[in-house]
Amino acid sequence: MSSFFRSDDIAVGDRVVVRQRRGEHASDVIGHVEKLEPLTIRPQEIGGFPSFKEAIEVCDVHIVKKLSPRTVRNSDIRALETAYAKAFPGQEHELIDGWLARSGADIAERSNSAVPLGHSAGFAPVPLEALKEFYARHDQPVVLLIPERIGKPALKLVESGGWTLGEEILVMTHPLTGLADASARFDIADTPDDDWLAMYHYRGRALPVDALKAVNAEIDGRIAFARLLVDGETVAVTRATLTESTDGRTWLGYSAVEVAPHLRRRGLGTELTSSLLAWGAAQGADAAYLQTRASNTAAVTMYRKAGFTEHHRHRYAQLG
Repeated sequence: MSSFFRSDDIAVGDRVVVRQRRGEHASDVIGHVEKLEPLTIRPQEIGGFPSFKEAIEVCDVHIVKKLSPRTVRNSDIRALETAYAKAFPGQEHELIDGWLARSGADIAERSNSAVPLGHSAGFAPVPLEALKEFYARHDQPVVLLIPERIGKPALKLVESGGWTLGEEILVMTHPLTGLADASARFDIADTPDDDWLAMYHYRGRALPVDALKAVNAEIDGRIAFARLLVDGETVAVTRATLTESTDGRTWLGYSAVEVAPHLRRRGLGTELTSSLLAWGAAQGADAAYLQTRASNTAAVTMYRKAGFTEHHRHRYAQLG
């Protein structure tokens, strides 16, 4: 199942676990890649942070596996996925043996998929027949959102065949402490106007206005619509939510930062992001999260520069 997550090439700076041969025995080294040739690893500190320990040259490599940049507990993955599910609960949803099945007006998978949020869903078989019945009632295909580690039974099911697997999606987080004030050009409202609606996209696709309004009505928390204004013109927008995870934390989530085409690569997306984080902190949020495709290197680079760190990954899988 290692190919399902972090199958991309190892690079300098990545946190990895390396199994090396020592005669008839094997030992593992966990740390950050200093060099690729020869493979040189600097052991990690507690929590997965880079250390100042002496780097180790690994001569007889057996297996190299990329890890998340920091140590993340299964309970943290489940908590964050719960906060995300509350932001997109679907117009109808049902908890089925630890799986939250959702059906919504949104065209995206996020409101039309089943996600394992219960503790039992991490080790019990996927309730596939019950999920089939739920989605048959809504005339929709069965789509699973599979987070790494807490979705192992679903990965085994997908491995058996008959599923179409989507690409890896990075879930990235940012603590909301020590932030600068929001930009003077930042504006946020509880309802979107026509300019905001005209600019907002999801994965490059414009969402039908009626569908978007229906999605906004579904949220189990607070929703807001942020923008940057330059000379009265809306030049960048994003959709923000405030929801709670199972551990009591409040999360700021946002999606689909969109910048006016003629003003891209001028730092407006970064300005909007930093302003939104400051707003979220003022609303009492503990941390922020976002999601972006692993293949979208430009977005990943921008978010890392803004202070986001990969928390975990998930993928969608559709039956048939």
